[in-house]
Amino acid sequence: QVQLAESGGGLVQAGGSLRLSCAASVRSITTSAMGWFRQAPGMEREFVAAVSWSGSATNYADSAKGRFTISRDNSKNTVDLQMNSLKPEDTAVYYCAADSWGSGSAEIYKYEYWGQGTQVTVSS
Repeated sequence: QVQLAESGGGLVQAGGSLRLSCAASVRSITTSAMGWFRQAPGMEREFVAAVSWSGSATNYADSAKGRFTISRDNSKNTVDLQMNSLKPEDTAVYYCAADSWGSGSAEIYKYEYWGQGTQVTVSS
């Protein structure tokens, strides 16, 4: 069973930065694509960014392009999301997820394992 744990959330002013990190309990995620999703109150969970198992391919939602960067370190079983130029509309709970068979899809249903989420709040 893969367990994912997010960290790094918090309160930041608009224009600021945060770095989220996701730590996996097992090394099997080194062969899994990893993704970050977010869910704002009253909204559906949405795709933010994903990275292939090797880290060579990334995929971003339009809202994240140019501001967020996803990266992974397979030696540490971690996946990070660097978020810059944050906006109030980025406020949400951010979730890390693993897709054992994929290459970095934006499709939420492809991800089998999920973390508990970390809150990101951006004040205006």
